[in-house]
Amino acid sequence: MTGDHVRSAALFAGLAEQSRDPALTRKAISTAVEGGDLRLALRLARSQPLQSLPIEAKLLLIAEPLRQGRIAPAIALASSSDGPGSVRFLVPLLNAWLAAERGDLAGSLAGLNSAPANGVLAPFRDEQRAFILLKFKRSADAAPFVERALGAGGARRARLRMIYADGFLRAGDRERAAALVAEADDPEMIARIARGKAVGQRVETAAQAISELLTGVALDLSRGDKDLPVSLLNVARFADPANSSAPVIQGLLLDSIDRPEAAIASFRAVPNGDGLAAQARTYEVRTLLEQERLSEAEALAGRLANRSDASVADYQRLAIVYRTQKKPAEAAAVLGRAISLAMSQGVKNLWPLYYERAVAFEQANRWPESKNDLQTALRFSPDEPTLLNFLGYTMLERGEQLDAAEAMIRKASRLAPDEPAITDSLGWALYKRGQLPEAIDTLQQAAAKDVAEPEIHEHLGDALYTAGRRYEARFAWNAALVTAEEDAATRIKAKLQSGLSAGNAAP
Repeated sequence: MTGDHVRSAALFAGLAEQSRDPALTRKAISTAVEGGDLRLALRLARSQPLQSLPIEAKLLLIAEPLRQGRIAPAIALASSSDGPGSVRFLVPLLNAWLAAERGDLAGSLAGLNSAPANGVLAPFRDEQRAFILLKFKRSADAAPFVERALGAGGARRARLRMIYADGFLRAGDRERAAALVAEADDPEMIARIARGKAVGQRVETAAQAISELLTGVALDLSRGDKDLPVSLLNVARFADPANSSAPVIQGLLLDSIDRPEAAIASFRAVPNGDGLAAQARTYEVRTLLEQERLSEAEALAGRLANRSDASVADYQRLAIVYRTQKKPAEAAAVLGRAISLAMSQGVKNLWPLYYERAVAFEQANRWPESKNDLQTALRFSPDEPTLLNFLGYTMLERGEQLDAAEAMIRKASRLAPDEPAITDSLGWALYKRGQLPEAIDTLQQAAAKDVAEPEIHEHLGDALYTAGRRYEARFAWNAALVTAEEDAATRIKAKLQSGLSAGNAAP
C-alpha cells in the first residue's frame, strides 16, 4: 500500500479481473470506497453477490438509488442483506422515509419506532424524528427532539443546529430558528435567519437522512478503528453531496492517521458559502501548519482575512498562523480587527477573542496590554476557568499580587478540578509561596492527569528537589525531557546534570 488509495484500488481491481479472485475483488472494493473512487467501487460491487460484499459496499449500493429518489429499491437491498456485514438495521429508517415521502406522518413515525431499542439506529432516533417532524412542518412537536439531538450531537452539533434552524424557518417558526442560531453567536447566521433566509442546510429526503446517519455512526466508530469510518463518510458524501459535516469530520480522521494530503482535499470539498466553510478552512490551515507548510498556510489565511467581507473567523485563522510563525505582535494586531468587527456585529460572547489577544500580547512581552485584555475578558465571563488560570498564573510568574493570583487559580481549580493545566498552576502557586508538601501533592495529581505535558513534570521535579527528594526529582525531570522543546529542554538537561539552581529553575 503506497498511501495512494485510489491507485491501490485500481491495482487490486486489475488483479481481480485478471484472476477472477473474489477476495481480491472485495479488497479492491474496500480500498476504492476508502479512497473515494466510488465509481470504481460501484462497478466492482455490482459484479459480486450482495452477501459477499463488505458493509461499506452494501451501503454504497443502497445509497445509489436513494440519490435518485428511489427508496423502494434501497429497502429491497437492505432487506436482503443477512449474515456478516448486514445492513438490515436501515430498513426501519428507510420505511420511515418512504412513508414520509408519501405524506404519511403517522406511518413514518411508526416505522422509526420499529427500530430495536438497542440497535444501530437507537442513538440517532431523536434526530431522525426531528427531521421528519420538521419535514411535515410540525415545529412544536419537533422542538423537544431537536433539543435532545443537539445535546448528543458532539462534533456534528454545528451542522445539526443549522439543519434544525432551517427546518424551523421552513415550518414558519422564525422564533425557534432564531433561538437556535443565537446560541451559536454567529452574526452572519443570525442576520440570515432574521431576514427569513435559510442557512442552506436541510434533511428532507431519505438520501439526506442516511447521509446524516452514516456521518454519526462514523464519528462514533472513529474512537477506535479509522479506516471504516473514513469509508462510511465517503458513502455519506455520495448519498448527500451537500452534507458538509462529512468531509470536515473525514478530514480530521485522515489527518489523525497521517494522510495530510487526503485530509486537505476533504476540507477543500466544503464549498465557500457553506455554513461549515469557515471551520473547514481553519482545519485546512491547521493541517498545513502541522506539515510545516507555513507559506501555504499564511497565503490561504491571508487571502481570506483580506477579503472585503472577511469574518471574525478569518481574522482568528490568520492569527493562528502568525502565532505559529512566532509573530505574536502581528497576531495581536489582527485579533484587534477581529474584536472590532465582532463588536460592530453585536457579538455578546467576546471573552474568547480578548483571551486570544491577551495570549498574543503576553508572547510579545506586552504584559500590560495582555493583563488589560484578560481583565476585560473576565468582565464578560467572570467564572471562566481558562481566564482565571491564565491571569493568575502569569501574575504569579511575574511576582504580582500573589494573594490575588493564588485566589484566582484556586477559583479556577474549583471550577475545573479535572483540568491538568489548572491543577498544575495551583501546585506551582503553592510551591512559589513555600507550601511545599501541598504543592507536591497537587503537582503529582496534575502529572497523573497528563503524563505527557513537560511543564507539569518539570514543576514537579523542581518541587521534589527543593524538598530534598532528589531521586524522585530526576525521575520527574526525565519524564519532562521526553516531550520538552527548545529552552525548556536545555533548562531540564542542566538540572539533570548539576541539580536545581536559580539559573535553571522553571519560570
